[in-house]
Amino acid sequence: MTRWSIADSEELYNISNWGMGYFRVNEHGHLALTPPGKQPLDVDLKILVDDIVAQGIELPVLLRLTDLIRARVDTLVSAFRHAMREYEYTGDFRGVYPIKVNQQRHIVEDVVRFSRPHHLGLEAGSKPELLVVLALMDDPEAFIICNGYKDRDYLEMALLAQKIGRRVILVVETLDEVDLLVQLAREHDLHPVIGIRAKLSRPGSGKWKASAGDSAKFGLNIREIMVVVDKLRAAGMLSALQLLHFHIGSQVSAIRAFKTALREGARIFTELDRLGASMRYFDVGGGLAVDYDGSRTNFSSSMNYDVAEYALDVVANIVEACDEADIPHPTIITEAGRSTVAYSSALVFRVTGTSELVPTSPGQEPDADADDLLHQFWEVCGEITVKNLQGPYHDAVEFREEALTRFNLGLIDLETLAAAEEWYWRILDRLVRTMRGVKYIPEELEHLEKSLADTYFCNFSVFQSAPDSWAIDQLFPVVPLHRLDEKPPRQAILADITCDSDGKVDRFIDRRDVKSALELHKPGDEPYYLGMFLLGAYQEILGDLHNLFGDTNAVHVSATTEAPGYAIDHVVQGDTVTEVLRYVQYERDHLVRSLERAIAGAVTAHQLTEEEAHILLSNYQRGLERYTYLGTPSPKR
Repeated sequence: MTRWSIADSEELYNISNWGMGYFRVNEHGHLALTPPGKQPLDVDLKILVDDIVAQGIELPVLLRLTDLIRARVDTLVSAFRHAMREYEYTGDFRGVYPIKVNQQRHIVEDVVRFSRPHHLGLEAGSKPELLVVLALMDDPEAFIICNGYKDRDYLEMALLAQKIGRRVILVVETLDEVDLLVQLAREHDLHPVIGIRAKLSRPGSGKWKASAGDSAKFGLNIREIMVVVDKLRAAGMLSALQLLHFHIGSQVSAIRAFKTALREGARIFTELDRLGASMRYFDVGGGLAVDYDGSRTNFSSSMNYDVAEYALDVVANIVEACDEADIPHPTIITEAGRSTVAYSSALVFRVTGTSELVPTSPGQEPDADADDLLHQFWEVCGEITVKNLQGPYHDAVEFREEALTRFNLGLIDLETLAAAEEWYWRILDRLVRTMRGVKYIPEELEHLEKSLADTYFCNFSVFQSAPDSWAIDQLFPVVPLHRLDEKPPRQAILADITCDSDGKVDRFIDRRDVKSALELHKPGDEPYYLGMFLLGAYQEILGDLHNLFGDTNAVHVSATTEAPGYAIDHVVQGDTVTEVLRYVQYERDHLVRSLERAIAGAVTAHQLTEEEAHILLSNYQRGLERYTYLGTPSPKR
């Protein structure tokens, strides 16, 4: 047998493809972060987590990998700079980050910091987001794009921000906004920069394709765009209309959808310029996808293009339309949020226990005096071959049903039923092992591998940390942080610690398909750590409090040239039980007083000793101040 290697683990978990070169398995069999531009340095994630736990920071913990935000910003800018040189583009590039994708303060501050050399800006889609953006974006060359529905306060703040040096563009989403915008601009003697969000005729691709097309929630159709042009012309403000914006959806998996949208959008842009608007900015919206499974396909969790191809197509379509219309090339604006921050967050959690259906013992021939059913199971197990799969399966199912019926009738005891169950699962396990490598698998046997998977109970909440995994079947890479120089012999699904049957992960990435189980190691004495990656987009803000599990601890990490190769920049404490209870209107003092009364009554009635009362109350008070998740044992050194 060939010895298992780290290269085998990298291939098994498809690390090089979904990881985009940002992760690798090091010589110790540990998963490592390899920040671009800082090679040959890397951050050993297993050592990092051991260090975090040793400092008293409990798992689960969200690792925010600062260097990957910088890498993604640089990748986007480099791609557009290259495309512009390729097509002799005379305009500029100014991306913006939509903070709805992840509004966490340190994340947004990192995006702003790494974007400053390129003068990339921010996008606000609501009034609360505008309040954040106006405070953080102080680069006079960077844009603030204002999307979403707007009331008077929203519009007035955005307009007045121009007087403190903010470069604001107000994108009209509804006809009602136009009259109010014109009125406020006159009241404050301002000449705003106005954009129009166009509702393109054709939908995008992927789960969010309805963001474009006739039934899209946002944007103006062609008739409504003409109404806006007429209103602005009548107000003497048509020259303020300078930007066209469209958005065809998040996680656009197929490049063809972009090409179709760009052709239609570019024609609208040039026509608006012909009608007298001073068109200077072309906002192609978001949708730049993330290849979560590394398959490079148009599957919903992947993308059949890369950032470079995307940039080339954007530039090429705009160049063609503008040159044909003989108008200057505009400044291109993108709203790439998912692509910017998805890579930067990974959740680390430990396996707390396992449940295995298949007995670990190979099984021996039953004793002569054992029940006939057990001898029949034994015979069926020996009949399994590549050419004989369905027969043994049918027999095993029939014998199991017979065992259950006979038990319910009192004809066999519990020990015999347990032995029959063990033989049933042994037969299914042998069938699965025999089927591996077989070209044709009967349809009724295709489910067997999933049904045999172990359950690994893990200290995290799917609903809090990876809600899209539950809500829309989004795939996220899951990889052990260590033991990657060992072959993982078990097939498993992950169950979280919520009291909910949906609290599990049973779909995993695979280059060829979606796997129903993940190859994992059998946990030993040392804590077994798993990482779930590419969680930086949407997951934190969408996470909920199911079973009152709150925000996890978050640790911001950057690579350094000094040992141990990383620096912990920030630690953001996760929610305590008291904080989570306050979200649902429980007050700590009221709860404590209620329990104190119950304890006092039990002591008076001699149901509790004074010592037991002290232990119960102390544990209760301490529990209120603790992390909402299970405690983490210290790792062995």
